[in-house]
Amino acid sequence: MFAEVIVDILNSETDKVFDYIIPDNLNIKEGTRVLVPFGNRKIEGYVIKIKNSSSLTSDKLKEIIRPIDNFVAILPEMLKLKDFMIRRYNLRASDVLRLFIPAEMRTGKVKPIIRTFCKLNKDFDIESFALTLKKNAIKQMELILFLRENEVSDIALLNKEFGPQAVKKFINLGILQSYQEEVDRKPEIKLEEKEKFVHTPEQQRAINSINLQENNTYLLHGVTGSGKTEVYMTLIEKVLSEGKTAIMLVPEISLTPQIMYNFKNRFGENVALLHSGLSAGERYDEWRRLRNGKAKVAVGARSAIFAPLENVGIIIIDEEHDSSYSSESNPRYKTSEVADFRAKYNKCPLLLGSATPSIGSYYNTQIGLYKLLELPTRANGKEMPKIQIVDMLSEIRNGNMGIFSNILKGELINCMQEKKQAMLFLNRRGYTSFMMCRNCGYVAKCTDCDVSLVYHKYEEKLKCHYCGKRFKALTKCPECGSSEIKQGAIGTQRVVDELKSIFPGVKILRMDNDTTKTKNSHQKILEEFSHSHPAILVGTQMIAKGHDFPDVTLVGIIDADQSLYQSDYRSPERAFALITQVSGRAGRKDLEGKVILQTYNPRHYVYKFASNYNYKAFYDKEINLRETTKFPPFTTIVRILVSSEKEEIARSVIREVYNKLADVYNDFKDDFYYFNAMKAPVGKIKNKIRYQILMRFTKSKESDIMTKIYEVTDENKGAKVSIFVEIDPQNLS
Repeated sequence: MFAEVIVDILNSETDKVFDYIIPDNLNIKEGTRVLVPFGNRKIEGYVIKIKNSSSLTSDKLKEIIRPIDNFVAILPEMLKLKDFMIRRYNLRASDVLRLFIPAEMRTGKVKPIIRTFCKLNKDFDIESFALTLKKNAIKQMELILFLRENEVSDIALLNKEFGPQAVKKFINLGILQSYQEEVDRKPEIKLEEKEKFVHTPEQQRAINSINLQENNTYLLHGVTGSGKTEVYMTLIEKVLSEGKTAIMLVPEISLTPQIMYNFKNRFGENVALLHSGLSAGERYDEWRRLRNGKAKVAVGARSAIFAPLENVGIIIIDEEHDSSYSSESNPRYKTSEVADFRAKYNKCPLLLGSATPSIGSYYNTQIGLYKLLELPTRANGKEMPKIQIVDMLSEIRNGNMGIFSNILKGELINCMQEKKQAMLFLNRRGYTSFMMCRNCGYVAKCTDCDVSLVYHKYEEKLKCHYCGKRFKALTKCPECGSSEIKQGAIGTQRVVDELKSIFPGVKILRMDNDTTKTKNSHQKILEEFSHSHPAILVGTQMIAKGHDFPDVTLVGIIDADQSLYQSDYRSPERAFALITQVSGRAGRKDLEGKVILQTYNPRHYVYKFASNYNYKAFYDKEINLRETTKFPPFTTIVRILVSSEKEEIARSVIREVYNKLADVYNDFKDDFYYFNAMKAPVGKIKNKIRYQILMRFTKSKESDIMTKIYEVTDENKGAKVSIFVEIDPQNLS
């Protein structure tokens, strides 16, 4: 017998199938990880196919040395998924296969913990034996008493408590039987008594509308606090009762502690957590529990879509609009497309949930691709918190040049005096910054793309990240002539410092990338906040979603324009989502909530619709703009990114690729709306010079055009240059 093997080397030269002989004494199956001879080395590889013959003669083939695991690591479903991802994203096979198993498993750095246990031999007459013991055999007598209460115990504990001699004697006499067992390292979750839920009529309607026996895609559009998580858990309960498994995805690591707490309380040991915040050992063991069937529900961030579960009964993507579901580094992929493949393979439903669905997903409900389910009111029957828009230009005219408007400062004082909690949100996304007039609110936009121009301080230029157009940085406002030009963004540390000077006796916590680098840091900050009264939590997007604090009565959005004026056609969509999500943190229980939104452009349509939580009106406005300007979901945007340590190589390759793709452009001229090459907005990262080609074309010809793009980029790959193709990239930096 012969095996087709993909060797675990990230190199385009080795990105192909190699045939190996399977020795008669080895039990090798498709999906097995194996150790194989490769050149002068021994390399890990993945068996992707077993066959009876090879096109090569036996004298030219080498034998598999041995299997690495005592189980099949890559399921048949995942081998099919590998083929799909290679076709769709033009990835190397080894890159895809690495997604399917923990990195710790590949490197062999983490092993299962094997412990020795002892259990009482029930056939042994321990009572008669106790009568034969001498009076001074105190440890042996104590051990007998312990064994009457505890039939099974870790041998290390027995040795420590009763002495290794006594334990050894009991094993030799046959009183104790020793055996070895694998012990799981599990994330620590504090649990409480389970709550009993009574579904609202809206929740029950949504649950009843989902057919668990068919492959359909549903979009659950529910306002914040409407009980989407309860709908998810009820559906998973149904799936488990049918003997199936489930995958539940959340967008960010900051969400998982609270989600995991809810799921652990409901499903106990059936749940396994998969995300990057776990220790290497925990991540490895959680994956193993899913693979061997000890756990049947995978909960986690993006990578949990590759959970090694069989017979999947439902896949759920919460906060489906979140950009973190798109992988922006190699291997690049879209979680929703991977989830769609797995749902089709398992003939099960795919459920997308959000208070602010992506424009593309909601559009799919309008054209019949998805089924729309709605939860328009909060589960507790309370009104959504009132959003008050504050004009910061007016504050400046009245002499207030500080971070906080007088209205927000007053509300914070009231909130702290009442011993309640407040959350203050800032959006800091990457290095980007826009330019705005502090007198009239004018924002510099691209003349061709209707997106905000990004200020590049080093070059003193304004640039469009979609078409590459460059403009002079503003010194005066072209609308009103004012020289009061605002640039840059406020940082969380500055906000915290100002709050401490205003509220010296109040607990003020900060949650951003700098304060959440260590293990469980998210959970510790959130726990400290929940137990502090009064308290203020200052944070970035990490605090915007999923958190449920009953005493948060005030939410402040410090500079809403930071999310609105990014160099991205999705900026209005993201701004609307963030405002809605962060506003939803206020007034979640019995107390009334209030939101103060600070902006320099209070008349913008996003704020008008967001302040009334009117998603449908916002969608109608946005989808019309997208159709007019020919942006997704009506077109596909593709970026080809070329990088090299040598500028002449990067420039030469981008020119070669561009010239070859010009033929594709000419062949599909009627389908293209944009096609150009330029230096990437961030021209150098990690000492590599970066160039890009951007194109925008119709959806109808996407498959044909993508095939040509992949052919051209494959021809130009080399050792000293990297080329990546991104479909509808989330970030154009």
